[in-house]
Amino acid sequence: MSGQITISVDAMGGDNAPRAPIHGAKLLLRERPDVRFIFHGREEVIGPLLEEFSELKAVSDIRHSETVITMDDKPSQALRKGRGNSSMWAAIQSVKDGEAQVAISGGNTGALMAMATFCLRPIQGISRPAIAAIWPTLRSDIVVLDVGATIGADADLLVDFTILGSALARALFDTDTPSIGLLNVGVEEAKGNEWVKDAGKILSETHGAGFEYRGFVEGDDLGKGTVDVVVTEGFTGNIALKTAEGTARQVGTYLRNAMTSSIMSKIGALFARQALSAIKSKMDPRTVNGGVFLGLNGVVIKSHGGTDEIGYKSALGLAYDMARNDLIEKIGEGIRRFPRPDAPATISNPEAP
Repeated sequence: MSGQITISVDAMGGDNAPRAPIHGAKLLLRERPDVRFIFHGREEVIGPLLEEFSELKAVSDIRHSETVITMDDKPSQALRKGRGNSSMWAAIQSVKDGEAQVAISGGNTGALMAMATFCLRPIQGISRPAIAAIWPTLRSDIVVLDVGATIGADADLLVDFTILGSALARALFDTDTPSIGLLNVGVEEAKGNEWVKDAGKILSETHGAGFEYRGFVEGDDLGKGTVDVVVTEGFTGNIALKTAEGTARQVGTYLRNAMTSSIMSKIGALFARQALSAIKSKMDPRTVNGGVFLGLNGVVIKSHGGTDEIGYKSALGLAYDMARNDLIEKIGEGIRRFPRPDAPATISNPEAP
């Protein structure tokens, strides 16, 4: 996609809103001067923040929305409360109306998925949307999906997720045929649930669909970066995501404690500060912030609700890349390469985590 990229922002979503979204946008603008923003939310709090940054104000519009979806609102409640008049809904509606190429929110994940699904609707040929995470590994970043949109799956849904994940990998990584692995309890063909094995059979017989199926992968392959895309259902994927985040914090705490446990360790840390800084940066979850809602007629990004402006800038950068690299077109191409009967437009689990 050429030309200016417009990002529609739910400025009221998240623990540190609206300051984190606006400050994050300021940081992104320094790197991407061809971006503009539409901020949705309470004008009386967004306006003064934009006044602090004249360059950002010049490329931004404010759309007033009085209603704010809270983290405590259940998806069904959020739809009744904010459908049509909340900052979250308005941010998504701007994508549907063609005013923006991508929407982003740090708000309630279940509410955001429910609203995005109702507003944008699933792409024809995809039964349910998925949330994809960009996952740092020893090799490079990879795509993992689903990480919480849909609990449970069957073989056809895992194939849908494969199409979506491979399209995202083509949009993000320099590859035309990303490698795919199905997350399983072992790499042997006889292991796993029946629907995982059935999906493996379908994918192993697929050729020319824009990806290379490598078979089953295990949990430790997530950190190794064995494949470009790891496919699973939302229950397992969300547990894996939260486990990885917790482990990163645990290791970081161990490292800090070890480096300050004695005079000698502090001296050693002083000499190793460059290496330690690199490790800290690599393990910082803010640098890979942002989950991509895949399978809808429009791109929606979910930022971590508790992140600061650094993390929000990362999520906005991901949103920019998705729009710039024509993610929706790549998904359509993947569906065309993998001809299957049209799937019904089904609403994803409204109570997804």
